[in-house]
Amino acid sequence: MTHDTNGPLDGLVVLEAGSMISGPTVGRFMADFGATVIKIEHPEFGDHIRRFGPQKDGVGLWHKYLSRNKQSVTLNISTEEGTAVFEDLVSDADLLIENFRPGTLERWGVGWETLSEVNPELVMLRMSGFGQTGPYSQRPGFGTLAEAMSGFAYLNGFPDSPPLLPPTGLADNIAALFSTFAVMFALYHRDVHGGGGQYIDTSLIEPIFGLLGPQPLRYDQLGEIEARSGNRSTSSAPRNVYRTGDDRWVAISASAQPLAERTFEAIGRPDLIDDPRFATNEDRLANVEELDEIIQGWMDDHSREEILTAFEEADATLAPVYNVEDILNDEHYRAREAFVTIDDPDLGDAVVQNAFPKFSETPGAVNYLGPSLGEHNEAVFRDRLGYDDEFLAELEAEGVI
Repeated sequence: MTHDTNGPLDGLVVLEAGSMISGPTVGRFMADFGATVIKIEHPEFGDHIRRFGPQKDGVGLWHKYLSRNKQSVTLNISTEEGTAVFEDLVSDADLLIENFRPGTLERWGVGWETLSEVNPELVMLRMSGFGQTGPYSQRPGFGTLAEAMSGFAYLNGFPDSPPLLPPTGLADNIAALFSTFAVMFALYHRDVHGGGGQYIDTSLIEPIFGLLGPQPLRYDQLGEIEARSGNRSTSSAPRNVYRTGDDRWVAISASAQPLAERTFEAIGRPDLIDDPRFATNEDRLANVEELDEIIQGWMDDHSREEILTAFEEADATLAPVYNVEDILNDEHYRAREAFVTIDDPDLGDAVVQNAFPKFSETPGAVNYLGPSLGEHNEAVFRDRLGYDDEFLAELEAEGVI
């Protein structure tokens, strides 16, 4: 799927000197919406994401997804020649994304102080496990550690089970989302207010901590540490997942009084609206075990389709619990073009999530999936930087590119 219009970031030049999930996810967001994203990879082994997770015939699916719409060049930044090439790339860039351990670029002689002199208009995004400062800054940082230390894992799971980690890179993706809007804030400040370049320091622990709601305020003001509550909410009821009569699952969230009343209508129990056990949200929370037993008892006697129909007719809030096969077959996802099929030279027809949110005039697009290692060396080093064939051959012979 392509568009005749340019994306809203058309003309923006981004260098991605990152690996694995967090930094490259920022690059993916920006590439989807028209930025020229040049992904810098080590000439010998490339980004480790190429070998991470599921593979098809040796082709990493995470790489195909995260590196889509990007240009791949190879460069060993740690060498003297490599830092010189890196500075040439930076001189023409709007944004540099890096997620090395703090101090790595400084050790190679291309830290913020150096690069900001090379390009005073540069915005530099620095992502790391624990941030550029603080007593933990030099620790190796990964999403799992952030999910543990942010308070997320402690809250996730059931009361009688251990803390539960997410099955995918949640902390990395949340940090990438925060970082993407931070980058756009910095570019706005530079381009609209004439503020020049600056660097942004994103840790993996703070963004996911920031999404946990008023936990610090609750502890500070009430002395309470929220405990794991499984699929129930500590703020509203009913809220849970329920097994259907045909052995599938649905989820209910009735966070406002009208929604709870519609739920009772949907299950054929309007009498519960005036039942003193369930009359208010506070009553329902106090009697949540009984409430869930009533709802589950009704679910046991109905198929998922029957349940969906009943709740839709009552305008109550319920959804099926989908797996990825359900999503790809769902008419609403299809109508929204939430996924797209791309013809890839390694995978053939390949289905991935589309670019979203949707823009009315300058939509994003997925033009191609992750390229081969160094596929765009010539386009970047010769066409963008003006290096001649002799110099390129020399850099390649020395293992710089």
